[in-house]
Amino acid sequence: MTRDTGFEIFLATAPGLEPVLCDEVRGKGFRQPKPVPGGVVIRGGWPEVWRANLWVRGAGRVLARLDSFRVVHLAQLDSRARRVPWGDVLRADLPFRVEASCAGSRIYHSGAAAERIETAIRETLGAPSSPEAGVTVMARIENDICTISVDTSGEPLHKRGYKEAVNAAPMRETMASLFLRQCGYDGSEPVYDPMCGSGTFVIEAAEIAARLNPGRARHFAFEQLATFDAETWRHMREVKSARVPAVRFHGSDRDAGAIAMSRANASRAGVAELTDFHQASISEAEPPAGPPGLVIVNPPYGTRIGDKTKLLPLYRALGQTLVSRFRGWRVGIVASEPRLAHATRLPFLPGTAPVPHGGLRVSLFQTGPLA
Repeated sequence: MTRDTGFEIFLATAPGLEPVLCDEVRGKGFRQPKPVPGGVVIRGGWPEVWRANLWVRGAGRVLARLDSFRVVHLAQLDSRARRVPWGDVLRADLPFRVEASCAGSRIYHSGAAAERIETAIRETLGAPSSPEAGVTVMARIENDICTISVDTSGEPLHKRGYKEAVNAAPMRETMASLFLRQCGYDGSEPVYDPMCGSGTFVIEAAEIAARLNPGRARHFAFEQLATFDAETWRHMREVKSARVPAVRFHGSDRDAGAIAMSRANASRAGVAELTDFHQASISEAEPPAGPPGLVIVNPPYGTRIGDKTKLLPLYRALGQTLVSRFRGWRVGIVASEPRLAHATRLPFLPGTAPVPHGGLRVSLFQTGPLA
């Protein structure tokens, strides 16, 4: 890790969404982003770390890579960990914790590896360790190569800071933003979610259109690092790029509680003026006034086989409503079962790879403009 050429910065995402995140990162002006398994790698300095946390919608967390070296036994790990310049990054007066993972390596006990690194930091830097610490050092030992990083985000980045209320199976904001991007959404068209739940798709769409930074309302772990410059960060946060979109963003749900939840979340996010939420069943869904845009929906998946069969009428009703009333609109449906998605009888384009979500694997099924 050098100050002259910068260092490697890893932006994590769900496996399968790396190219979509890479496209976003490139569009935000970061240099030479490269998709790798589980995320995107860029190079830069600490200002790039801060910007990535503040700007990038699709990343789950941002890791700063501190060092990488070969190890084959714990004594070697102990010796090598003591040579990492911890004081350049960690503060001696603040607690830290260590998480380790091992794969395909002669060091296979992740708990023992974490313990060795934790002891090395404590004894060389003098910082206290605590399982509740806000700063996490992460060690990944894969094929006998140990990569040491610090998690600069803290709380996962899908926690934007506005959503106090969620429904039973919420779509993470980070994933919702990448599905919107996969649908070709760029903030210039209306978005409608007829099963809006806690409002995630609608609020993300409104924020993208209004150019609101996703990290504007929260704190980050990097604020507790020795590299943090409060004045530079203050200026970075104060740069305003917001605009008033030309279109609005709509959600409906048959559940009155979901509508109240969505309105409260939109208000906390500062996009209440851009969004409309109303109670309606799928069969009552109507396109909002104005130009066509994108319908995006995350219907129930059904975790058991019997549940999936019971959901077929719901998907059929969704398809019938969209085909009969939403001419000119594109559709994106997130589903765990191709059988359920195809029950809509919508003219789907070639599919995308499934991605992990809440213990399941889900896919985005998309159409062109409905005829």
